[in-house]
Amino acid sequence: MLSEPSTATVRATLPAVGAAIGDIADLFYRKLFDAHPELLRDLFNRGNQASGAQRQALAGSIAAFATQLVEHPDTRPDVMLGRIAHKHASLGITAAQYDVVHTHLFAAIAEVLGDAATPEVAAAWDEVYWLMANALIAIEERLYAQQGVLAGDVWRDWEVVSRATETADVVTFQLRPADGAPAPGFHPGQYVSVQIELPDGAGQIRQYSLSSAPGSPLRSITVKRVHGDGSPDGEVSRQLHDRVRAGDRLRVSAPYGDLVLKSPDAPLLLASAGIGCTPMLSMLEHLASDGHRAPVTVVHGDRSPDDHAMRTDHALLTGKLTDATAHFWYENPEPGHPANRTGLVDLTGVVIPSGTHAYLCGPLPFMRSVRTQLLAKGVPSADIHYEVFGPDLWLATA
Repeated sequence: MLSEPSTATVRATLPAVGAAIGDIADLFYRKLFDAHPELLRDLFNRGNQASGAQRQALAGSIAAFATQLVEHPDTRPDVMLGRIAHKHASLGITAAQYDVVHTHLFAAIAEVLGDAATPEVAAAWDEVYWLMANALIAIEERLYAQQGVLAGDVWRDWEVVSRATETADVVTFQLRPADGAPAPGFHPGQYVSVQIELPDGAGQIRQYSLSSAPGSPLRSITVKRVHGDGSPDGEVSRQLHDRVRAGDRLRVSAPYGDLVLKSPDAPLLLASAGIGCTPMLSMLEHLASDGHRAPVTVVHGDRSPDDHAMRTDHALLTGKLTDATAHFWYENPEPGHPANRTGLVDLTGVVIPSGTHAYLCGPLPFMRSVRTQLLAKGVPSADIHYEVFGPDLWLATA
């Protein structure tokens, strides 16, 4: 809880800091990478830095946390903190790195705010920072303990057993631990980080959902080639698609992620778009093997049937459930595809059973649209869960 003097100061300065937070985040990252270029090379996503997405996510999370502290002092934004902590744990972030961030963030705050950054203001925002940082450190320590690893020690070498082409732009890699030890357990819907050395020597990291259910000695990740559309193509997905073959090794983290089935006996809605189908396939396979009997509504949107990765598996796994229906929307469908399933996902004619828990994964516009439709159908906000691929630019309390 923020102290009373700091609460008053943060409330008074929140509009000014909020207006400047983008400039603060931009300067912070420049200072951080000037002092620690290895962090940009081997930890931070260079693509997200170039696009500004990571700066937006940092600014949004700090502003959201500070607003929560002053407007709702008796509660904590645990959903947001948990999502950030899972991502940090998958990267092997440790408590010492929060000191490094603090140094450069507060240097940026002082420089951007100038004379407005009085000792009183700096002290109040310092309190905000450490409340957020210490909350994340505590969550991350629990996540490491759950995996039975020391803080930050999440990486292992995995061998590529096979690769399969799913669509023109999507490949699935099956992996096993290179040391022959058992693969760590995971919950359907979780992801792993993959670090791969690029031609310039950088060890860039990306997250990929585990696309099969727990129980097998192998793990599957399904990777979509990222096309830049005016900006450079995704450098990690390009390397994986073009260079990685059976017998190669990848550096893979322990599994993390908070998009997991929280009420598995309730009616479920699994909604995805594009490569967002991957965690849903893991959930579907798990539900089918577990004999799930409550209603399951499967929703997916894609450009075309040919672009729908693992479309056959999506339909077959749905068909294995006792009470499940699949609804696939395509912007460019095959001849004969239903007109009411053409275009963007529209839940108007889809029955959503009472008590449904919804899980969403896909581009932000898709998830915003589906969430809005579900709220209009009476699904409580607390029962709508989502996963963002990349920096979380959506701070809805979902």
